[in-house]
Amino acid sequence: MSRIGIIGGSGLYRIEGIKGVRKISITTPFGKPSDDFIIGKLENIEVVFLPRHGIGHRISPSEINYRANIYGMKKLGVERIISVTACGSLKEKYKPLDFVVIDQFVDRTNHAREMTFFDNGIVSHISFAHPICKELIELLYDAGCKVSKTLNVKIHKGGTYLNMEGPAFSTLAESKLYRSWGMDVIGMTNMAEAKLSREAEICYSTLAAVTDFDCWHPEHETITIDMVINNLKKNIENAKKILSYAIRKLPTDRTCDCKSALKSAIVTDRKLIPAKVKKELNIIIGKYVR
Repeated sequence: MSRIGIIGGSGLYRIEGIKGVRKISITTPFGKPSDDFIIGKLENIEVVFLPRHGIGHRISPSEINYRANIYGMKKLGVERIISVTACGSLKEKYKPLDFVVIDQFVDRTNHAREMTFFDNGIVSHISFAHPICKELIELLYDAGCKVSKTLNVKIHKGGTYLNMEGPAFSTLAESKLYRSWGMDVIGMTNMAEAKLSREAEICYSTLAAVTDFDCWHPEHETITIDMVINNLKKNIENAKKILSYAIRKLPTDRTCDCKSALKSAIVTDRKLIPAKVKKELNIIIGKYVR
């Protein structure tokens, strides 16, 4: 079976049953990933972990090298990624310590982030109407339902993640605006990961861990980092149990469209793609561009 990638906090790799843990440093044409990749084995499945903010949470959401992170996953043979991410709730029904299996995104970043592998002489237009792998949505939700019976946590299937810029939290006016749009949760990182994963033909999913009500809530107007971190620690322990169950239930083969997302997406005349670009992107475009 191909490897599965987990992106999230630095403690995620301490899943019960993980053996043979080792670190690997990866170089990419796009610079350095957030940190070393941590590889371990859960039963017969190899799992690749990456702390998106680096060990010790050193990298701001706006400064994460998303391209290097996803390229590194591709280079290591990862075909599926589960992202575990902290988020704020924009609706009463999503309470702190709940989980949401995201199925949609809205981007409110300032576009300083690099969100595509396709520039400098090559253009590709991927289909992104459904940014999350449908197979992984079902897998994560099923795992969450099974685990929640013993953990006393609630998991929700489907939800729209608004990706704000950060690193500051929302203003009250922004929070009310996002609620009026019908957004469900708010975070700072996952849109870029989802886009790049689709370009790399990697299945991508988001397990969003609710740490707080965003500042719209009259009883939770002030969001403190202590509140977020304390709830995140609890969520991480529960997330590890959900991940452990989900990883064990992974099917061997992928039947989704993610695995062929580039099949008709590259529009550049093959003869005009620079040789350097072909070489750098070979692990992504090699089966389509010679």
